Amino acid sequence: MRLALLLGVGTPIVSILAAQEPQMPEMQMPTERNPMQHPAMKKPAAHALPRFGQAQLDAREKLFTLEEAQEVARAKNPTLRQAEAGIKAARAREQQAGLLPNPIVGYTGDEIRGGGTGGGKQGFFVEQRIVMGGKLGKARAVFAKDTSLAKIEAEEQKIRVETAVKMAFYRVLAAQELADIHTQLAQVANENAITAQRLGNTGQADETEILEAELQAHRLMLAQRMQENTLREEWRSLAAAMGDPEIERATVAGDLEHGWPELADQEVLDAIAKNSPAVRIADAAAMRNAAETVRARREAIPDLRVRGGLLYNNELAGAVPRATGWEGAAEVGVEIPIFNRNQGNVAAARAEGDRAEEEKRRVALTLRERAASVLDQYSNARLMAEQYGREILPRARKAYELMEQRHGEMLASYPRVLEMQRRLFELHTEYVAALESVWTNGIALQGFLLTDGLEAPARPGEMDRPIRETNVPMPERTMGPESSAPRP
Repeated sequence: MRLALLLGVGTPIVSILAAQEPQMPEMQMPTERNPMQHPAMKKPAAHALPRFGQAQLDAREKLFTLEEAQEVARAKNPTLRQAEAGIKAARAREQQAGLLPNPIVGYTGDEIRGGGTGGGKQGFFVEQRIVMGGKLGKARAVFAKDTSLAKIEAEEQKIRVETAVKMAFYRVLAAQELADIHTQLAQVANENAITAQRLGNTGQADETEILEAELQAHRLMLAQRMQENTLREEWRSLAAAMGDPEIERATVAGDLEHGWPELADQEVLDAIAKNSPAVRIADAAAMRNAAETVRARREAIPDLRVRGGLLYNNELAGAVPRATGWEGAAEVGVEIPIFNRNQGNVAAARAEGDRAEEEKRRVALTLRERAASVLDQYSNARLMAEQYGREILPRARKAYELMEQRHGEMLASYPRVLEMQRRLFELHTEYVAALESVWTNGIALQGFLLTDGLEAPARPGEMDRPIRETNVPMPERTMGPESSAPRP
């Protein structure tokens, strides 16, 4: 009764799956009994074997390249414009720091009287503060360091965006390859289920074998649809990294198998610890603190205050009753640094300088720590990719070809051929996942672990921000050889 409910009236579950997915082959009822001689159980087509670049070969539209993705990012990623604006703002602050104080012009009066007698003094004055000790130059030097910091931040942001776009591009490429593989896997499972039903109709397979084949077909079709969703989401991530979320989805062009980053462990760690923009930012911040210390010392030198003016004296003078007339006035003053010699700010600047020197060491050590984790993932993924490419997949392909040959000689059943073919596709899926991990981790290491292309550049003066990102997010499927393959 259960078999009748599942397979009744000539509409099997696998036929329903085939109707939902146009690429699945339609079921045809058998007319012969021997599974090794059935005309529908011939050698599988060569195109059913796993291979790279199938989506690129089948694409009707123009392929989307990595160079085009980088070009879009350079034009539309907002963080690059933010970095440029940061440089302009730093230059403006540098200019402002070196400007002379404005003079003060005002009215002055003394002994002002009304009535008929008049009298008093009224006039104007001009006052100017003269900055002494080269303090303007020292202030300009401090803000010049901020300009240098902003330029390094802009260079870092460029690397960050390029790295993020490149990683996202290769994730799309890997998802594209996996979508092809999952589609072919679903086709193999569907064909296996159809074969099981045919064998069941001829009495050569029982209900449990049919149900197992149908369940496998269901699982792999679900995996195919989920992979299509993954491909769509990876494209959206790439579009966001480029700064153009409305860009039309396209088939990407690339080669996962060749040209991956070739990295040596110690050389990579040394390069990141010495050449990373984060290290350069920490160095520039230490230089800024040194300039700030010099500036704080010069602040103890008092400025000179000069004031001069003219006053008209209305007081009557002499035998003839007439006003005294115009009189000049001048003042020169200087603050005596007895109590406040800016000693507090000098001490604080020295402490900040010591802190900045230790920050340089901390940044280098932090980079080594984070690089070690990513390097471990890269090394493991590369080992997997090399083993799969050189040893595992060639053996799996050879085993499949031998099984096909035995089937042609009527020494092996067709379901065994399909099972071997399915296993070959699963191993290829694991190979693609390993290659994706090699690419993404290698790109992250080449990009000094700067992988978030939408993180805003730090403003000058923000503390503890030479290293802003704490992780290199990786797809879950790249973490091991068994994580990406569907299990029966």
